[in-house]
Amino acid sequence: MKNDMPTPTHTIPIPTPDGEFTARYSSQGLCALEFPSGMKQRRKEAVTARPAAQVLQWHAATSKSLRLTLAGRPLKAPPPIDLSSGTEFQQRVWQTLRKIPRGRTWSYAQVAQAIGNPKAVRAVGGACGANPIPVFVPCHRVVAANSGLGGFSGGLNWKRALLRREGVTVPD
Repeated sequence: MKNDMPTPTHTIPIPTPDGEFTARYSSQGLCALEFPSGMKQRRKEAVTARPAAQVLQWHAATSKSLRLTLAGRPLKAPPPIDLSSGTEFQQRVWQTLRKIPRGRTWSYAQVAQAIGNPKAVRAVGGACGANPIPVFVPCHRVVAANSGLGGFSGGLNWKRALLRREGVTVPD
C-alpha cells in the first residue's frame, strides 16, 4: 500500500553550474530533489514563506551534498531524507540503493536479490523510476543486466554524467 506523499513545507531552488535543481522539504527532511528542467515555471513556485531554521540547515546540507556529488566527490553527511512517499516495497529498494558503493553499479537483478525478492526485477526498475531523490538515493548506479544503462528519471544524459563523475566507464 502506498503512503501519502509527504506534504512539502518548502520548495527551495539550488543553483549549480549544471543548472538549477529544486529541493522540496517535508517536516522530516528532504522529500524530493528535481533535476534542472522547465525552470521558468518552477521559479514562480520556488519561493515560499521564510523556512524555519531546521529547514535552512537541511537546505544547506542538501546544497553542499549536491555540489559535492556533482563534482564527483563522496558525501560525508547527506541531508536528512524523507522517503515516506513510497510503498513498503519501494522504500526497501530505495534503502538498498543507498548501500551501493560510490563508483560501482549493480544490475536490477542484483538489487532484487539484495531485497530478498529475486523475481522482482521489473518492480525494482519501477521503484527506481519512482525514486523522489535520485541523486542521494543513487538509482543512477543501477544498470541493465547486459551492462546497458537502462532508464533514469533524470534522463540518460544525467545518468551518464553522474556515473562518469563517480569514475564509472559508461557507453555513449
